[in-house]
Amino acid sequence: MRKVGILLINLGTPDEPSRKAVDRYLRQFLLDRRVIDIPWLNRQLLVRGIIVPFRAGNSTKLYKQLWTEQGSPLKIYGEVVRDAIQDKLGPDYSVVLAMRYQNPSVREAMEQLKKDQVSEIIVFPLFPQYASASTGSALEAVMLEAARQEVIPSMTFIQDYYDHPAFIDVIIEHARQFNLEDYDHFLFSYHGIPQRQLTKADVGNHCLKTPNCCQSLGVTNRHCYSAQCYATTRALVEKLGLQEGQYTTCFQSRLGKDPWTQPYTSEVLKTRTAQGDKKILVFSPAFVADCLETTIEIGIEYQEEFEEMGGERLDLVPSLNDDPQWIEAILQIINERANL
Repeated sequence: MRKVGILLINLGTPDEPSRKAVDRYLRQFLLDRRVIDIPWLNRQLLVRGIIVPFRAGNSTKLYKQLWTEQGSPLKIYGEVVRDAIQDKLGPDYSVVLAMRYQNPSVREAMEQLKKDQVSEIIVFPLFPQYASASTGSALEAVMLEAARQEVIPSMTFIQDYYDHPAFIDVIIEHARQFNLEDYDHFLFSYHGIPQRQLTKADVGNHCLKTPNCCQSLGVTNRHCYSAQCYATTRALVEKLGLQEGQYTTCFQSRLGKDPWTQPYTSEVLKTRTAQGDKKILVFSPAFVADCLETTIEIGIEYQEEFEEMGGERLDLVPSLNDDPQWIEAILQIINERANL
């Protein structure tokens, strides 16, 4: 009588690397109240009148660089992971993939699970650290779709897994293809969010009250995105055997003039080159699959900036993508949190 649905959900991708498709994707993404958390009218004017018209052209060029013969890496790897998990679990499970923005949509995924007559759904966002703009938005979209159904299935949400040993171990395995002794410094670069989103999520009046408040994780800041990122770094450096001074936790992809999570990756690169570092290895533990932020922003743009400032080599530890160990890690996390 028990058939379990597993919903894997990632951020999203344009349907194709065309101006029209990128426009559509950016509008849906940036008009999300959790992504740009300002009043509705201001958000509409900003996104439709300024950001999309002025950024879509450049974003289209970047997506063309990212695109492969098979399509968007984010979607391709998501489909491989979905199919691998389905094969491992068998017919008593229905494993579907959704993108928070564009296709395959959350609505389509939920309709498929309804068609498959699942009795319960386990939602696994492909975001290791919780943030309102990513995990929060994805979970909200799922709940809104569930609310449209006459019979709402039992649901389990995997909220985060930022320091889960299985997740950490896959990243460590990917790092082992590099000789760590070759590098002068190590960066753990996470996607940034506006600082106001950190404070809005703070229920304990703790956020940004002290300079190093995010560098420890406890009851008061359990759901702080920045604190979870630092916790991921601590788990990784312990396994790697790195010492204080050898690494930096930083944040990339800043948009606008408001303060975002700091330090900024671009500023850290300037500091490290000023101190004479020539070779840097970058980890990107907030992204489990290749995307603009990894392949393009770190792999190309930061590499070029680093060389212009006098650096020699900036290498990126590969994303988890469709690594069989990552697929096993997902199954282990789901089994522990939802008792498959």
